[in-house]
Amino acid sequence: MEGGRGGKRWRFATPNLAVAAAGERSIQRYLLQLHACLDEHGPRPVIPLSHGDPSSSACFRTAPEAEEAVAAAVRSGDYNGYSSPATSLPARRAVAEYLSCDLPYKLCTDDIFLTSGGTQAIEIVMSVFGQPGANILLPKPGYPKHEAHAVFHRMEVRLYDLVPERGWEINVEAVEALADENTVAIVITNPNNPCGNVYTYEHLSKIADTASKLGLLVIADEVYGHLVYGSTPFVPMGVFGETVPVLTLGAISKRWVVPGWRFGWIAICDPKGILKETKVVDSLRSFRNLTTGPATFIQVKLDISQLSDICDDIDFCSKLVKEESVVLLPGRALGMENWLRITFALDPPRLKQGLERVKSFCRRHQSRANMLNISASAKVEPHFGMSKS
Repeated sequence: MEGGRGGKRWRFATPNLAVAAAGERSIQRYLLQLHACLDEHGPRPVIPLSHGDPSSSACFRTAPEAEEAVAAAVRSGDYNGYSSPATSLPARRAVAEYLSCDLPYKLCTDDIFLTSGGTQAIEIVMSVFGQPGANILLPKPGYPKHEAHAVFHRMEVRLYDLVPERGWEINVEAVEALADENTVAIVITNPNNPCGNVYTYEHLSKIADTASKLGLLVIADEVYGHLVYGSTPFVPMGVFGETVPVLTLGAISKRWVVPGWRFGWIAICDPKGILKETKVVDSLRSFRNLTTGPATFIQVKLDISQLSDICDDIDFCSKLVKEESVVLLPGRALGMENWLRITFALDPPRLKQGLERVKSFCRRHQSRANMLNISASAKVEPHFGMSKS
């Protein structure tokens, strides 16, 4: 593509069209256009009836208990670092217990993946299933971010109709006609956004039976769960987990009126273990683990020839943690075979103790032919650098 001064061809002049397409379906795009039409100095105050954020109104203040719980967590200093299995365990347990109240089976902490709000939950699920050739069934009308993330991850979107004459129920017959061998999942939103309806137990049962018949996963966006009006009670799709595997997406944003707190989850409602057997759970866990770590480390080159009964960096780290209870990151995790990554973001006494254990481990596994001197050997070449995140 030609562009810029002098007709120069820039290699970056063809951006990802999927991103542009996703932006076309963004609510924010339309809100920006409308706000550009506002007269900021007009005689009447602006009344926003477009974007559903009740937290902007003083009468929709979250509960004091919620505020105090967050304040106490901040004051404790226990949650200021990178998330880890240990620090996330209480939250995952709480979500599992909360969701289990409405299910005929119990969820455990391993069934819960925490996310940065409902939006990241959508992004992660679409990332796991998105691949060329796959298609996904989405409701029409529907929440734009479902479609945007599906398109971004190169899935074909097939829209099924919600029927207003039936209280915005799903046209199940149309769903069957849309699905083929490349359809991976059907997304349902209940309580529905933007229609506001709540599906009955009988209708959800019919959806579950249809998805099971077609061999589809059900992705249930239930961020409005338990925030309903009228006589129809909210029934979580996970109730039908024995019929069809369900991934439930949720967040605290709506019920607690805190969309800015960005806390959500993906729950695996699959008592038969189908998602585990088909490696979907592994994919979710792998994607969730793609997080950046602290930029406080050194990288050390490992010379295997100086060690006995150690075959590579993974073997080194595995035996080290078993024998010395010291955890190092094998370089293989960063694409650097036979390197070690050692963080120094630790209080000095524990850092010194940990390095002494590594030293003892290396001496214990030293090759008989070559004495390994950890502190001075030219075979161990430390490389100091910052992570590129």
